[in-house]
Amino acid sequence: MAYLEQLGALTDELIAAVGTLPESAPERLDAARESALRTLRHHNFLRTNQFEVRDRLNGLEERFHVVGRDALAKALSKRLRALEPFEDKHTPDILHFILELSDRPAHNSKLSDLERLAAPETDSLYKLTWKDIAREDGWHEDSALWRDIDYSPSSDEDDQDDAHSAVSSESLTSASSVPDSYRRTAHDLVINPPGGKLLLDQVRESQAWRDAAPATGADGRSKKTPITTSQLLREALFMLGGLETTLFDSSCNFIPVYQLSGVSWDTYKALASSFAECGRKLAPLRAFIKTKEDVPLLQVFQDSLQRALRSFDGQLAAIQSRLVAVEQDVPVSLIGLLPELRPSLIPLYVLSSIVCQLQEERNAHAFRYLELLFDAAGTAQMEGSDGTYKLLGGIFFDCLQVYLKPIRLWMEEGRLLPGDRTFFVSEASTRPPLPQIWRSQFNLRRTPEGNLHAPRFLRPAIHRIFTAGKSIVVLKHLKHHESARSRRDKAEPKMDFATVCPDHLEFAPFSELFGAGFHAWIQSKHHTASATLRELLFSGFGLSRGLDALQSIYLMSDGSRSDAFAEAVFRHLDSFSASWRDRFTLTEIAQEAFSSSVDTYRLSAEISPRAGLPHSAVASRSSVRLSLPVIRLIYRLDWPVQIVISEESVQGYQAIFTFLLQARRAFFVLKHPILGSSHTSSDGGGAVNDHLARSYYSLRSKLLWFCNTVMTYLTTLVLAPNTDRLRQGLRDAADVDDMITVHSEFVTRVVNESLQGPKLQPIRDCMLDMFDLALKVEDARRTETARHDEEDQEISRLSVMSSPVKTPANKGKKAVRRTEDDDDDDEEDENERQPDWGSVVGQGAGGVSGKPYALALGEMHADFERHLRFVAGGLRGVGRASRDEAAGKWDLLAEMLEVGIRGD
Repeated sequence: MAYLEQLGALTDELIAAVGTLPESAPERLDAARESALRTLRHHNFLRTNQFEVRDRLNGLEERFHVVGRDALAKALSKRLRALEPFEDKHTPDILHFILELSDRPAHNSKLSDLERLAAPETDSLYKLTWKDIAREDGWHEDSALWRDIDYSPSSDEDDQDDAHSAVSSESLTSASSVPDSYRRTAHDLVINPPGGKLLLDQVRESQAWRDAAPATGADGRSKKTPITTSQLLREALFMLGGLETTLFDSSCNFIPVYQLSGVSWDTYKALASSFAECGRKLAPLRAFIKTKEDVPLLQVFQDSLQRALRSFDGQLAAIQSRLVAVEQDVPVSLIGLLPELRPSLIPLYVLSSIVCQLQEERNAHAFRYLELLFDAAGTAQMEGSDGTYKLLGGIFFDCLQVYLKPIRLWMEEGRLLPGDRTFFVSEASTRPPLPQIWRSQFNLRRTPEGNLHAPRFLRPAIHRIFTAGKSIVVLKHLKHHESARSRRDKAEPKMDFATVCPDHLEFAPFSELFGAGFHAWIQSKHHTASATLRELLFSGFGLSRGLDALQSIYLMSDGSRSDAFAEAVFRHLDSFSASWRDRFTLTEIAQEAFSSSVDTYRLSAEISPRAGLPHSAVASRSSVRLSLPVIRLIYRLDWPVQIVISEESVQGYQAIFTFLLQARRAFFVLKHPILGSSHTSSDGGGAVNDHLARSYYSLRSKLLWFCNTVMTYLTTLVLAPNTDRLRQGLRDAADVDDMITVHSEFVTRVVNESLQGPKLQPIRDCMLDMFDLALKVEDARRTETARHDEEDQEISRLSVMSSPVKTPANKGKKAVRRTEDDDDDDEEDENERQPDWGSVVGQGAGGVSGKPYALALGEMHADFERHLRFVAGGLRGVGRASRDEAAGKWDLLAEMLEVGIRGD
């Protein structure tokens, strides 16, 4: 379409410039335009471009001057000027046709040939003809002179005379018997030099041994055809050059029909076999360069092998020219030829072995030969073969340039070549959500065995290459790709053999030199993209603020805000209200508690779908296992920040948050001390006697000590130091992958040290039993208090009913009771929050229904001691048996808990 638009515009300009149609006649203009367009579009035979012909003639004249044919250039210029007055519309076509017929005019043209184009000179003198001669001699009247004589026997001579009459007088007027239009043929140009036949015979004689039939000896056996040293040398050179020979077959095996004159058969066989062995080693190379390859990596390898063989063929040609154009006495030595060629043959042997190995391996990757070249170059360097090392190293770096092209495109533009199966990065067929671009859109291609689909020598740098490309992709999504491009170094380090492996570092290993050079090449591209994305995550998308929010919400770094949220949830549980399971209520509680530290619009809450069927209000309140694990807080981060903080890491945060919430639940029910009780008597009876009180407070203090120890361990030994370590690691991270690794390791480390790992599940379950024990202790106390309150009320009621006289004191009691009745409405909300523990007793709150209070306290004392010993011993055993980094922290927590055992 663009071509048609351009053609239409040019046609309009042509009609406006050439045509004389008025603008007031648009119909005529449209008709002219359509006619011109139809003519131009359907005209298949365009005229010759006269300007191109003129440029070619001027260039040809200039070339004559350059090559020293000044006379020829002047002759051409003179004739072109002479042609100008006679030019017409067909002149460019004629000149173009002549130029197309020319064959290397600068070398093949001769000025002498121009003389043949000169017009014949007009002779003013009278031209002698045969007619004049016949008239002068008088034989023009003799008709019998021109008669054709028939020598066949015939009697009718008169008829012959009539049939063969004299030639007419017009035949006598010709100037010559040779036609004027005669042209020379190739036979007229044949020159027979003196002795030519002799030279041909000499050549045939020198090559007669090729077709000579083997002679037969006296014993009837065929004799070997004798050959000379020069013949064997020439055939060996031809065979090494990949040409067909008489002494060697197509497989480079010597033919046992011939034998070197004056040499024994064993000697000749050994000598010919040595040359044949050299040819067989070179044969795979010459066969490989003749194959057609479609993969660019193999094409450049073929080109490198062709250059190496061309250099070797040049050496063979130099040896041949030395023996053919003899300028001084040259010894012809077959034994000396191999040592002369050995320095050039050894590198070719290595290349041939690489080619053979490639052909033997099944489903070899296109970059497999790069690995073989890399290993061969390192081996040659260690062996001290400088020539082989330089040749292999040069070929390796030449071929590596092709493999660097997709790497450069990936690291600079974040793009992959379509259909490229040799590169180690692949793209997913579907577009993932933005937070999962870093993990899901691109993947490292692997072999069926699980190895990276990349050369071995590049595998240490694969991570940085992969990260740099993904950083560019993310920067493009963030519209900050140009900033990374502007910060990139203008010139990348060279990756050639002379630069990476200079002569003054000849003793450094080839692998080390390549690693250092490739590291510099990668760093020039990796550092810019990774540093730009890293700074953008911190400055533009608030990675630090997101981490602060996660630590405040999930790790409860701010105790006051965490207590506000936790206590609000605990009050709902203690009041047996089902509103704590409402996600809107939880969201309101969480946003109100953390409003001063996080963006509340990002924070929400929900009940985990794993909660299953809801438990009863009493069961949910009496165990930290049933209610608290289903509470989930959700803080929505920007999608670039979610690249670093993955969903799996948030699950780790949630696990720690649940454990901290469970510990706070146990601490919450125990933190309000009871200073005394009104249910005492003089004889030791009452609701709670001194012995039961001491037992209760002893157990309560132990549980408070356990909860404080666990909370202290988590906050001071686990969360605080690991958080500081996370901040430092993120600041020191080189790229986003390192940031992801640092954060993932932080979450894993905190989860393990917080006893949330799978190996510590029995110990964690036992600690949850301790937290549930705190709930049981408090439930048992409240149940016992409620029971004694009911007994006291019943005794008081019976005593009042049995008294015959109502004393003022009774009146006072009634007044007090009436006052309390008047305050019932004021305490209605409080009664809703503090349920009737008498009814709870009937439901078995705290798991002590039907047991005496003293017996329940004794059992709970025993459970505490058993659980504490199990936790401390288990931590000590796991810490000693494990090599995990958290083992030291586990051992330290065990030592902290053993204090309670020793102090018991």
